[in-house]
Amino acid sequence: MAKNFESGDETDTQTMRGRDWPCLRQFCVFLENRVGRLNDLVRQLESLDTRVMAMSIVDSVDFAMVRLMFNDADRAREKLELSGFLFSESDVVGVELPEGDKPFHDVCSTLVKAEVNIHHAYPLLYRRRGRGAIAMFVDDVDQAIRILNEAGHRVVTENDLHDDDEFL
Repeated sequence: MAKNFESGDETDTQTMRGRDWPCLRQFCVFLENRVGRLNDLVRQLESLDTRVMAMSIVDSVDFAMVRLMFNDADRAREKLELSGFLFSESDVVGVELPEGDKPFHDVCSTLVKAEVNIHHAYPLLYRRRGRGAIAMFVDDVDQAIRILNEAGHRVVTENDLHDDDEFL
């Protein structure tokens, strides 16, 4: 709660982000490229209250960048801050893969028609109604979400990752 100095009233200071926020939170963790470092990371982060929902690793000789998504982004952030790992955060778009022969093509062509560039993408450990999902880092999150919704695609929210799914 925050105090309004003009009226003296207290106001709720919740941010606009919430579990139904239309984009997902990606954490990018910097790791030395040494045996056991990835294991150290997931050992400290994965627990009963924090489940890894997606992982992508960009590797080089000396270091690796590990992109992670969790079922509870706020709790994951707390754990990352306490762990001492260097990390950054960014918004990504999650989308259920549609039925059909070419689900990836359907999603990609929807975005390319709107000239939204996909910088990287990877699968989510998500399954609803027999459908999987992907996470995409795009150059314009708001436009991508609007275009996907208008085309009838189902955008995955933070709440979707937090709720139990068919894998549990």
